Parts: sequence; structure tokens; C-alpha cells
Amino acid sequence: MYDVIIIGARVAGASTAMLLARKGLRVLAVDRAQFPSDTLSTHQVQLAGVACLRRWGLLDRIIAAGTPPTRRLRYDARGFVLSGCFPQFEGGDALYSPRRHLLDKLLVEAAREAGAEIREGFAVDSISTPNGRVASICGRQVGGRVIHETARFIVGAEGKHSLVARTVGARAYRDRGCRSLAYYAYWDGLPTTDGGRIFTRERRAVGVWPTNDGLTVTFIAAPIAEFPTFRSSVETKCLETLDMTGEFGVKVRAAKRIGPYRGTADLPNRFVKPYGPNWALVGDAGLVMDPITGQGISQALCDAELLSDALASAFCDGRSLRAALADYERRRNRRAFPVFEFTNEVSSFRSRNADEQILLRALADKPDEIERFFGLIAGVERYDEYGSLRHLIKVLGIRGLATFAATRMGFVSGRQDAT
Repeated sequence: MYDVIIIGARVAGASTAMLLARKGLRVLAVDRAQFPSDTLSTHQVQLAGVACLRRWGLLDRIIAAGTPPTRRLRYDARGFVLSGCFPQFEGGDALYSPRRHLLDKLLVEAAREAGAEIREGFAVDSISTPNGRVASICGRQVGGRVIHETARFIVGAEGKHSLVARTVGARAYRDRGCRSLAYYAYWDGLPTTDGGRIFTRERRAVGVWPTNDGLTVTFIAAPIAEFPTFRSSVETKCLETLDMTGEFGVKVRAAKRIGPYRGTADLPNRFVKPYGPNWALVGDAGLVMDPITGQGISQALCDAELLSDALASAFCDGRSLRAALADYERRRNRRAFPVFEFTNEVSSFRSRNADEQILLRALADKPDEIERFFGLIAGVERYDEYGSLRHLIKVLGIRGLATFAATRMGFVSGRQDAT
């Protein structure tokens, strides 16, 4: 019998398996994919996720695989441009945008090196929950016989449609539904030597990031109501959106697209109760938010660290398992609530021409404040603190704040309750 079985071996699952194995637990992680394997992704490992990889000794491997750092950002809001650096965060000042076939394979290999057993190409058919407690999984290798495995604890790391979450009836809260659609594509001949780019236009957002093999990935977001139109003419709608960026759109049309456009409108925003008797959820299985802010990978890495610490404190140090898991949820929510609210504000596509221009003009001659604004975008500056009255007075002044408030921009912080 294993100490922990983890269903799903991508970012959240492989990271959790690696960290638990490093703590001496007997771990099995299974995934229906065989690695290297691609998957829909935002690509960004934001500053907090990079800090995790550095702590775990894996960042150098990401860099050695040819993943370029992104230290600078050009933020173009309807023609008004801010340029600057990301802030320092736990020893780093760059985010990375690795291809998923590379990142996931690297994490799986690190989990194996730590002593975890990883079964690729293994599909889980069911989870047994006698007396309300998860006890075993039933599945099979591709084309193989049915296999049963048991464990003291089961972790669901299989994404937003988690079998573990469905089986145990995990409760969703702060459910905001699906708000946007997203498409991305890779380009050759579209250099981004000056860092990343974000463009905001009316009912559109575009992100541009350097990735592996000298390629650039472009990300496009629009309101979910437009998905039928996008789906019926993907290339036309994506190029039309990129044309809205002006000169950059011209450069895109001169570049060579590598592979198809990939996209979806299945982009929920919700927290899920992440634990119960002998089970827990990690990554998108327990918390998923719109990819428009590119936080998913970093949230998964941070959650893996929190959950592995909680389980190790119970299994290795004798702490109450229930208390440890309750602390996992509290710590996860404390970190995630502000970025979740910021993400929902951005993905609302609310018209904010006037208020955005007021804020950005106030930042234009303040390099330190530009850096802090980019920290908000990167997820390491708290949304509630950035929108606090004290900070807005500092940036805008009393008179500027009055004008800003009259535009009713969502930056003015609300209450951030844990649920």
C-alpha cells in the first residue's frame, strides 16, 4: 500500500509527488498521458512559481532547456504604453514561458529522481470511497488489465474536471462561471528581445511571450459570448485581434505560424473545497481561474508545496491530518483570493478607458510604481493592497483620486474574506 496516490502527473501532480517523495513518503502518481505530452496552457511561470522551481533546484533545468527569461514588460493600453521591469521576488526578477511538453516532462523526471513511482499511460476508471473515505483506485494501462491500488491518502491533480472532486462531491465556492475565450499560437520570425508584451483593447487582451526553440507565443482573450464567432473562423478572428495591436500585428503577419491555433472557452473560475477524509485536491482540481492573467501554472506549483508540507506534517511529524489540511486551505486561499479577484476584474472586459488612462498616466514617470504595477500583473503584488486608499493617494494624489473614483474603476479594493 502506498502512503499517497496522486491522480494526474502534470504540473500540480508531479510537483506534489516529487515533494512528498523527498520527504520520505511512498508515492504513486498516475496519468493517462505519456510524457513528453502537450496540453492547453497559458505557458507563464510567474514570479511566485519561478521561486518554487528555484527552491526545488529545478529552475536551472528550465533555463538549460533553452527557456528564455522575461525580465521586462511593455504594457500597451489602447496606445498608452508603460515599459519597465518585473519586481524582485524571492531572489528572482524574471518569469519564464516554457512549452508544456518540456515543463511537464521535467517535473515528472524530477519526481522519479526523488523516488516517486510514476505510471504513464494509466487511466483511472474509478475511486472507491467505503464509509466516505477514499481508499483505492481502479484503472488500467493502455490495452492492459485492470489494476487496483490502495493508499492511505488520495490526491486529485487531474485538472478542472477532476474525477476525485466529482467522486467525493467536493463543494465549489466563489464560482464566477466562464467569462472569456482564449486562443494561442506559436510563431517563428517574431522576436521579442525586449521582453513580454501585453495589449489591452476594447473587449480584447493580447499577450506576447518568448518561449523555447526561438519561438514566440501569442495569447488572445475575448468575452465568452464571442466564442461561436471565433470558433467558426479561428484564423480570421485571431488575426483581426492581433491587427488591433498596430505595428505588432504587421509583424505577426510577416512571421510564420508554427502549428495550429489552440483554444477553448471552457475556462471556469472557482474555488473547490480542497480536502476531506483521506483526500485532497491540488492545482486546477481545487482552484481554477481564467487564464487571462496567466496564473495557473504558478498557482499549481505553490499549491503543491503547501499540500506536501501539510501532508508531511501529518504523516511524518504526527500533526492532526484534519488540522493540517484545514491549514492548507487557509494558506491557499489567503494567497489566491486577491489574484482571483484581480483576474475576474480583468476577464470581465468592463470598459475602463478613462480610469485606466488616469492610472497609467500617473505611473508613467514613476519607475518604482511601474514595477509595482507589473508585480500586480505577475501575481506577487496583492490586488487588495494595490487598490487600497493609501496606495492610490500615493500614486494619484488627492485630486487625481477624486477623478479616478468618479470613473468607478474596480481597483478600489473590496473585502477579501476567506470562505
